[in-house]
Amino acid sequence: MSEQDTAFCHPGFFCQIAVSNQELYRLARRKEKEEREAYTDFLAGLACGHQTCLHRNVKPDILIIREKQLSEIQYVELFAGLWEKVEQYKQKRQEETALLIPHTYPLAARQTGSAWLHLTLPLFRKYRCHNILSGLQTGVSVHSAAEAAEAQKLGAAYVIAGHIFRTDCKKGVVPRGLDFLEQVCASVTIPVYAIGGVHENNMFQIQKRGAAGACRMSEYML
Repeated sequence: MSEQDTAFCHPGFFCQIAVSNQELYRLARRKEKEEREAYTDFLAGLACGHQTCLHRNVKPDILIIREKQLSEIQYVELFAGLWEKVEQYKQKRQEETALLIPHTYPLAARQTGSAWLHLTLPLFRKYRCHNILSGLQTGVSVHSAAEAAEAQKLGAAYVIAGHIFRTDCKKGVVPRGLDFLEQVCASVTIPVYAIGGVHENNMFQIQKRGAAGACRMSEYML
């Protein structure tokens, strides 16, 4: 595992995480359909710091590819294509890029050589029982302190907890709030990343409650 892969776990490092969403990407560009190549180019540009997001060109530390609408075959093709583009850039420019983490499908990690995978807690339990995660560092999405503690006990490298603030991605769903985030952070020793309605103006609030970083989707995709 490279130094880049482990840097975001270091104490005191506040990690910036982008989460992909092709539907939001299409919505922002008013396109009903988008060729996969164009979307892959967009994600590669984001990973390399070439997209204008958050009102400036900014490269996240991590880019989690979360595309719930894709089948496993479609997802693996997308992730493999993205991985190849980012690797080509790294070799050509000799520059660091965002760490790419596949979501849901271990096959995407196996086919590209990624050492990481992100899962829901139910999938994490299932894959561990079937010994599917050997050699992979796994992050897990959680919605309670008890789930966070379970994820750590099962071997998770980090957890993502949410949703913290109100967000259009979960309209009508009451956010769990900052006290919830603090409880999750107190329940584990692995990094906890906050998701849901996080932006520049409330970032300090999640830092004060112990979060090791922030996950954002809309601000990177729109």
